[in-house]
Amino acid sequence: MNSEFIVGLDIGTTKICAIVARRNEHGKIEVVGIGKSESLGVSRGVVANIDKTVDAITKAVRDAEDNSGVEIRNVYVGIAGQHIKSLQHRGILVRDNMDTEISKEDIRRLADDMKRLVVNPGDRIIHVLPQEYIVDNEAGIKDPVGMAGIRLEANFHIITGQISAAQNIRKCVDKAGLNMVDMILEPLASSSAVLSEEEKEAGVALVDVGGGTTDIAIFQDGIIRHTYVIPFGGNVITDDIKEGCLVMRNQAEILKLRFGSAIADASMDNQIVSIPGLRGRDAKEISVRNLSNIINARMEEILEHVDSEINISGYKSKLIAGVVITGGGAQLKNLVQLVEYITGLDARIGLPIEHLAPVKLDTVKHPMYSTGVGLILKGYEDYDYKHERQVLEVSQPAGEETVEEKKDRKKFFGSFFENAKNFFTEGVDEQL
Repeated sequence: MNSEFIVGLDIGTTKICAIVARRNEHGKIEVVGIGKSESLGVSRGVVANIDKTVDAITKAVRDAEDNSGVEIRNVYVGIAGQHIKSLQHRGILVRDNMDTEISKEDIRRLADDMKRLVVNPGDRIIHVLPQEYIVDNEAGIKDPVGMAGIRLEANFHIITGQISAAQNIRKCVDKAGLNMVDMILEPLASSSAVLSEEEKEAGVALVDVGGGTTDIAIFQDGIIRHTYVIPFGGNVITDDIKEGCLVMRNQAEILKLRFGSAIADASMDNQIVSIPGLRGRDAKEISVRNLSNIINARMEEILEHVDSEINISGYKSKLIAGVVITGGGAQLKNLVQLVEYITGLDARIGLPIEHLAPVKLDTVKHPMYSTGVGLILKGYEDYDYKHERQVLEVSQPAGEETVEEKKDRKKFFGSFFENAKNFFTEGVDEQL
């Protein structure tokens, strides 16, 4: 894969999507190719069948290669599922030298120290996200780089997931002949794609309604404050329609997308949809109002879980920007009105266009591609970070002392000669 291209691989419950993109001279993301396949081996965000998932990944990647003309080797992969948990922890770093400024390296050391935190058996740390820093007991610092101080502390939002779930995703990616550069929590990726910096600063709850899960990420003061994964999504609504209307599952999905609504209204009373019968049987007539009632009942249940989690976070009263809904489930008609009714907060549909350059692929400007576009954005953050580290290493030849090391050496020899001088002076005084 050419280094200027980044590929996001969204392994979802309903679909597996590979998006190839590059960054233009204005810093905007240009999508050059997209591949999609039906996901048959994933259940509620977790791989349930390795071979089926590998086949779906291979098909999506092959389609993306054909559309973009780019050979795909490295990918950034999303992870979700009910096993995802989050916790808060404070880290402390006591610096050796007060004469030097706090550097990015100090912050990296503090974050790396958090990765050694003991978590529940069978879990692993996926992300370590700093919330705010404290320098010499001075709290509320967002970026301490360049400041002077000895004691550097930080409050971290730590996200964990099951080792087995992460290993199964890696195994599928490896078997598809790809290299997984990094694994990224899906609600974090989606938030990068659909939220503006102003919304994150004001306070906002991102709700990504996927096929198998509904992911929540809450931001306030530009900092991620809370994450949670609800093990229900759009597929549960489809199953309810299948059972309530006595139709095939693929017909239930079409009914949901074309005629479904999160809120039933009076205009639907006389609307009827005709579904072809099986093997020469008569067509089946479905009431649109009955369809909407089925959808409304399940969607209310999902959104009540969302509202409960926002309340648990303790930030509901601080969400000035309200709720942003994205993901494939955001296609439902009247969903914004239902979200506002249940949560009491302003709401809007989030489209992954915040960082996209004008592109010919209008299909990607759809809430179902929020995670894929977000994975690309996170991929470029990782790419920039690694590039910055390489530049620092090149600018500091091997064997040459850093400024900090030079100061430490000077300080050491200075104190050595001072002690030697005192020793001999005291010896002469005693002889006299």
